[in-house]
Amino acid sequence: MKNNNKINSIKIKNLQSEGVVFVDVDRVEIRGSLICGADVEIDTNVILEGDVILGDSVKLGPNSIIKSSTIGAFSEIKAFSLLNNCKVGDYCIVGPYARLRTATTLEKKCQIGNFVEIKNSSIGSNCRINHMAFIGDATLGNNVTIGAGTITCNHNGIEINKTLIESGAYIGSNVNLIAPVRIAKNATIGSGSTITKDTSEGELTLARSEQVEIKGWKGPKQIK
Repeated sequence: MKNNNKINSIKIKNLQSEGVVFVDVDRVEIRGSLICGADVEIDTNVILEGDVILGDSVKLGPNSIIKSSTIGAFSEIKAFSLLNNCKVGDYCIVGPYARLRTATTLEKKCQIGNFVEIKNSSIGSNCRINHMAFIGDATLGNNVTIGAGTITCNHNGIEINKTLIESGAYIGSNVNLIAPVRIAKNATIGSGSTITKDTSEGELTLARSEQVEIKGWKGPKQIK
């Protein structure tokens, strides 16, 4: 353990000499190789494993874990986020509390917010997935917006299927996209929809059951 601490301390000192800023050198662990550009800032309780590359002006928030990943210039990983075997482009914001899993790629200027999980997916430039969503085995074009609570339903119990969301699409909140499915360019999906078929370019698609009101409802009987 003492030897590991000594190696970690040497790595941190070398990085400091190159201009990397550590908020607290005693609360950062480098468990592999770390290559940093200029003006990198690393906050407390950060763990870096495997081969990690940080571009210029990258900021790593407290309690984040980065494993074998590349983060582009001017991107920020906010607190309590986990990145594993993925690539983040320039000028992206990830977190807080985000999880990017293996084989995920973000192009430039993406916003990935709190409690968002992305797995084995390619996300185009200027995409916004800001709240409580799961994107798995999907390809997103540029300028796609994903509403809160949206899920790509990628596994049918036997096999994994793909979701394609083309550029300019807008997916409302609490939408289920049942793969395999294609959301066409500039399409809009209304909130609360479950989409099982490919959509048309530039059109609004809704898939909701009819709202029913039960007159005179007395409610469940209480057990005395």
